[in-house]
Amino acid sequence: MKPVSLFLGCIIPNRYPGIEKATKLVLDGLGIDWTDLAGASCCPAPGVFRSFDKVTWLTLAARNIVLSEQMNRDVLTICNGCFGSLTDANHELKHDQGLARQVNKHLAEVDMKYNGSVEVRHIIEFLSKEIGPGTIKETIKHQLDLKVALHYGCHLIKPSKERDLGTVENPVFFDELVEALGAQSIDYEDKMACCGAGGGVRSALLDTSLEMAEAKLQHIAEAGVDCIVNACPFCHLQLDFGQVEIKDKFGHEYNIPVLHYSQLLAIAMGHSPEEVGVDLNFITDAQFIDRLRG
Repeated sequence: MKPVSLFLGCIIPNRYPGIEKATKLVLDGLGIDWTDLAGASCCPAPGVFRSFDKVTWLTLAARNIVLSEQMNRDVLTICNGCFGSLTDANHELKHDQGLARQVNKHLAEVDMKYNGSVEVRHIIEFLSKEIGPGTIKETIKHQLDLKVALHYGCHLIKPSKERDLGTVENPVFFDELVEALGAQSIDYEDKMACCGAGGGVRSALLDTSLEMAEAKLQHIAEAGVDCIVNACPFCHLQLDFGQVEIKDKFGHEYNIPVLHYSQLLAIAMGHSPEEVGVDLNFITDAQFIDRLRG
């Protein structure tokens, strides 16, 4: 297993620092060789930058990848959007020498060069492939007796040809990681549907974005789960703070707790819900937090 540099992105440090803390506790607990990716910028956001200027998007993404190349470490992301942007850019630059030359011309102005020597990983596929649910099950200190609605998100599994994670219609690798903690992944209608945040929809068309989120929340509520578990801080924001916005705009209340998988795993490894920021979410439930303590 190659050492990794941790790429935090923008939303986690600014909105949900508990996910950062949980991820670092998990990486330490699993004995993974990691370090922060110092000097990193925004990934940049794939739904915005790539749409306006592809070479600028590639250059900014390549700069982040080069920082990790300089340490001979793969990039480890904990956000679907960051993963989508960085791994797509890495793939394009490795397979298009013309684009790589254009990007390196810009990077030369800051004494950097993209070599294509590292990979970009996502915490969920990394844990699934490199650690495995069996080892994770042996690592945890207490089982979590929870019914969970799992949200994969879009950029983690698509485009499927480049992700190499199996089927995009019925993936199971994330479900297996959740069930390794003793929780039960509950199926629900349109499980693989988008949360409505990505692609610039939340920024440009908030009401439409919230309608998409609410459709997902309705199906999750009908499934009778204890919480939502996701793999992305932007999906996390949409499904957590989005519940506040939906109540304000449409008058519908759901109150479903939302956790990133790093938080759920850290808690199963013996850390408190407060230590990993579950109490800092917009949707909080004291009884649910007590259940997490085991």
